[in-house]
Amino acid sequence: MEQRHLGRTGLRVTRLGLGTLNWARDTDEQEAADQLKAFWEAGGSLVDTADIYADGGAEYLLGRLTEELVPREHLVIATKAGSVLEADRRVDGSRRHLLAALDASLERLGTDYVDLWQLHAFDPHTPLEETLQALDLAVTSGRARYVGLANFSGWQLARAGTWQLAAPGVRNRLASAQMEYSLLQRGIEREVLPAALDLGIGLLPSSPLGRGVLTGKYRHGTPADSRGASEHLAAFVAPYLDETASRVVEAVTTAADGLAVTPLQVALSWVRDRPGVTAPILGARTAQQLRAALSVETLSLPDEIRQALDDVSAPVHHYPDHDWSTL
Repeated sequence: MEQRHLGRTGLRVTRLGLGTLNWARDTDEQEAADQLKAFWEAGGSLVDTADIYADGGAEYLLGRLTEELVPREHLVIATKAGSVLEADRRVDGSRRHLLAALDASLERLGTDYVDLWQLHAFDPHTPLEETLQALDLAVTSGRARYVGLANFSGWQLARAGTWQLAAPGVRNRLASAQMEYSLLQRGIEREVLPAALDLGIGLLPSSPLGRGVLTGKYRHGTPADSRGASEHLAAFVAPYLDETASRVVEAVTTAADGLAVTPLQVALSWVRDRPGVTAPILGARTAQQLRAALSVETLSLPDEIRQALDDVSAPVHHYPDHDWSTL
């Protein structure tokens, strides 16, 4: 599998990453083992998880499988911290919480360090400088090799990235921004993506298949074994089952028919090759689904098809994104 540098850093990762959101919840240990083995045998290296996935179960499972199936040094392990399941708050970006969460993640993963440690979300109640200091402490203590962010807005990412660059040698450059990005969700193109490109931050798109909708599986209803039919994920899929999304899915399906490939391959190839993207994160539920996604490695979309998909999925951006004098 082709490799790319993660942002403006020396870290190289494969241009597809393996996500573990479903592990230890909808994906059992045997299925997770099959996924990791298939990913590694395909040449994949970047494996993404978080301390909140299955309440730490995903990290624990990844640690066990790494020990049994794949040598640790062959993987680029990324995890996240900051999200909490408390009645009065959803994010805790305090230095106290973050460093304690990192120690707990390392213990579950069975490793002395993670290759990439990311803030899971922005905490409006903690000074950003304090939150970012936790990232620097993680690197200087050897517990993380690189650091990044997830789910930050444009101004938040720009402020954090600029702050880190203001003291070279003292603060650590942000390597990554993990954000939802697909043909059904192009909101980051408004401010997040321009900021990331300017600051040299590599984008790791989550839900690159539009929460599964871009595979075309929901065109004629909701399959009983799909996320859209599950009790805890139906609401996650529902926003992408409207008429606007249907038009995009039909365009993807038409392109796939013309290229004799699958809608999954078309949608994933589109986001993988967008400017600023380092590696989409594949959150497959089964090894079979993962193998289907990994088959995209050999596909590059013709320019005319890429442009057609750009047009049909283009978000509406007006002032101040365009010159005010033309509006």
